[in-house]
Amino acid sequence: MDIRQITPHFFAAPQLSPEDLPEIRASGIRRVLCNRPDIEVPPSHQMAAMEKAAAVAGLEFVVQPLTHQTMTPEVIATNRALIEECDGPVLAYCASGTRSTIAWALGVAGDMPVDDIITAARAGGYDLENLRPTLEAAARL
Repeated sequence: MDIRQITPHFFAAPQLSPEDLPEIRASGIRRVLCNRPDIEVPPSHQMAAMEKAAAVAGLEFVVQPLTHQTMTPEVIATNRALIEECDGPVLAYCASGTRSTIAWALGVAGDMPVDDIITAARAGGYDLENLRPTLEAAARL
């Protein structure tokens, strides 16, 4: 399991396994946000299996599948709300954690300086420098 802290409230990770969820709960995470579409994973790691394991572990589990094609402003806003409305730390996951981190970055653009977004993502192991122009444009909206 490879959980990466982006901010005190937001973490990203590559694909999780149902067996990981008790340890995630024990680490203080309160909500798991699944950004990975079922079509990308075997049945053992699809949303229903993960949701069931999260419930057993005492975790909130929410779903917002993301692909690069579906990262619309509306979807980004929903993803941001799913992170912000939680009263504790949120762990979002996808294949590598990159999509989840990009969605977070696009969601906070305009409320957080672009340099700080890129620095936070880099500290978590995600290099978003190539998205600087997109983040700057999103911050102006």
